[in-house]
Amino acid sequence: MSKLLWKPGTMIYPLPAVMVSCGSVPGEYNIITISWTGTICTDPAMCYISVRPERHSYDIIRKNGEYVINLTTRSLAFATDWCGVKSGAMHRKFEEMNLTPVPASKVNAPMIMESPVNIECVVKEIKELGTHHMFISEIVAVNADEYLVDKKTGLFRLNDSKPICYSHGKYYETGTLIGRFGFSVEKKNKKNKGKVKVKA
Repeated sequence: MSKLLWKPGTMIYPLPAVMVSCGSVPGEYNIITISWTGTICTDPAMCYISVRPERHSYDIIRKNGEYVINLTTRSLAFATDWCGVKSGAMHRKFEEMNLTPVPASKVNAPMIMESPVNIECVVKEIKELGTHHMFISEIVAVNADEYLVDKKTGLFRLNDSKPICYSHGKYYETGTLIGRFGFSVEKKNKKNKGKVKVKA
């Protein structure tokens, strides 16, 4: 099998497609669609978003030092794309996309009610990398739709919300389960009738 050598580029795909809401007062509220985002630490819980300085939301987030990451779903795909290609300098995105801003618990930035998970973030450091600046942030609260929590097990069923991801300019719905963490090293014991034993 041969390989093609390409110049360095952004080839880590797929990525989450999230809507980041920001602003401290209603007249400032805005939504920016982000794919450069992810988890960077467990304890304390931390994440990042990378934003081009010319984006309308950049100055809002930098000034206020907080934002909310709103996970997206199949039903939010159009709004996710629209909020990514339209500028908040010219559009009131909440109103035009019929999205509902609701108060967060720890930050002044609004959450998007229609999103199944809202992650409240406080900026700890800004790294100016080049085309994008990275907002390294602490997660101070997570809000999840109650209907996605299994009442019997207490487990969160995010896949039931039909989350979407982004890959090379296209949006995809996540789908088929092919395994779970640790399945590659599971050992079955006949006496335990197939119960899982994993040694880490």
